Amino acid sequence: MSESELREAIAAHGRLLFGRGYSVGSAGNISVRLPDGFLMTPTNSCLGRLDPARLSKLDRAWQHVSGDPPSKEVFMHRAVLETRAEAQAVVHLHSTHATAIACLAAPGETAPIPPLTPYFVMRIGRSLPVIPYYRPGDPAMEPAIAAAAREARAMLLANHGPVVSGRSLDDAVYAAEELEEAAKLALLLRGQAPRALTAGQVEALLQAFG
Repeated sequence: MSESELREAIAAHGRLLFGRGYSVGSAGNISVRLPDGFLMTPTNSCLGRLDPARLSKLDRAWQHVSGDPPSKEVFMHRAVLETRAEAQAVVHLHSTHATAIACLAAPGETAPIPPLTPYFVMRIGRSLPVIPYYRPGDPAMEPAIAAAAREARAMLLANHGPVVSGRSLDDAVYAAEELEEAAKLALLLRGQAPRALTAGQVEALLQAFG
């Protein structure tokens, strides 16, 4: 995609995510890698009302070069994109069910959602680490996010919400949506005895789609 196409795609995905209730107000942010830097949703922007022309552009050193000022959580995106060379986009949401899991799971846990569906495994992978709580916008969380990103394409920020990467913008958005649905399923089935995928079934999915 060209830069102009990516700008339009970010705005379109933002509208859909906001419309589904996966972010409210000015919560959540999206970033995409470019050949000469990065695009990012601006600080205090609403995902439902993004102006493609006003998206923040940063250079390869993460310095703001055009558009509105970037999200205050720019370090979150930098931690993932600098660590995962194959990642082309990052989506951070406050989606209800994934955030609920982030409030229930213990920091340091790596599988707070069981492998209930093949699509969760295909989109998220084997690991979903839970990062300890940090105040929103606190750059001190960057090393913890980078460490988690070395082993996982998605993570949960304790009491905050999910951070998901993908090999394209579409992949990152679809994975964030799949994570929210998996969290919803996990909460619906709490206290019951759901049939999770076996270790062999998970491994076969990872071999085929990972």
